[in-house]
Amino acid sequence: MKQVTSTTKSQTAAPYRLAYFIYLVLVVYQLFTGDYEWAVSNFGIAMVFDPFDSSVSWKDRPRYQRVWLYSHLALTLCGFAFLILR
Repeated sequence: MKQVTSTTKSQTAAPYRLAYFIYLVLVVYQLFTGDYEWAVSNFGIAMVFDPFDSSVSWKDRPRYQRVWLYSHLALTLCGFAFLILR
């Protein structure tokens, strides 16, 4: 009989964290090349890959994680506003 082992938090968040940071690197590259529309949209898409443990409910997350994600959302919305108003 095969035993089921529980995965740790870092193992479940690791692929998402890697995808999140790959998107952030892509955003930085696109900012340097002057492709602002794609940079802002990819910055928003990066939020899909929650870099923290997504099995933890929003209320139970540490404050720094919530501040990080709210700041990410605010920067994305500012980026879209910049693109619309320029």
